[in-house]
Amino acid sequence: MHSDALTNTLADYDAILFDFDGPICHVFQGLPAPGVAKDLSAVLATLAPHLADAAHSTDDPMVVHQLAREGGRDVLAAVEAALTDAEVRAVGVAGAPTGGAVEAMAAARSSGRRVAIVSNNSADCVHAYLSAQGLSGAVEAVVGRPILRPDLMKPSPHPLLEAAATLGVSPQRSALVGDSVTDIEAARAAGTGSIGFANRPGKEEALASAGAGAVVTAMQCIARAFTAR
Repeated sequence: MHSDALTNTLADYDAILFDFDGPICHVFQGLPAPGVAKDLSAVLATLAPHLADAAHSTDDPMVVHQLAREGGRDVLAAVEAALTDAEVRAVGVAGAPTGGAVEAMAAARSSGRRVAIVSNNSADCVHAYLSAQGLSGAVEAVVGRPILRPDLMKPSPHPLLEAAATLGVSPQRSALVGDSVTDIEAARAAGTGSIGFANRPGKEEALASAGAGAVVTAMQCIARAFTAR
């Protein structure tokens, strides 16, 4: 998106909400997601054998977590605890932030916007990563995965509405920067704006079709848009 157009789009918002996995950090870069999913599937299969086949058929940890809900609260709690532990370990070896992420958060704050992270990852792993990277002061709030409520994860609007309320900004004056269609769907459901981050080929069209108000291919674009204004 042209920088002037993006600058004009961002001018409509008082709060910028950043998704975590993708826009800020590649969570499973050092601890690959398929291995985490395999470990979670083993936990789920032990506690709820009737879900074993479904669990072993995916390499996405979040899918295993969602599936655990069918096993009941105790099963979900065990799988969720294992997922959170894996996420904290993963961000410890995830490496540097996404290129331009630090600049984008800093530019948003310097422009007077309120800034938060809204993630389907655990708040524990987000805080651990920000602390390790010296970025704890980069955001005012972190809204992570709702505890034992996978139904309230994005694309549910719940996390975005919680973030807006925490920052004291109306949802309509907030915008989410996200790299997935579910991020854009959550923003639409919450009544917030959205900026799609197309960090892989082919994502631009998908994010735009989902209703993103703007799509960028680099986080630096967001930083430059705030700086330009």
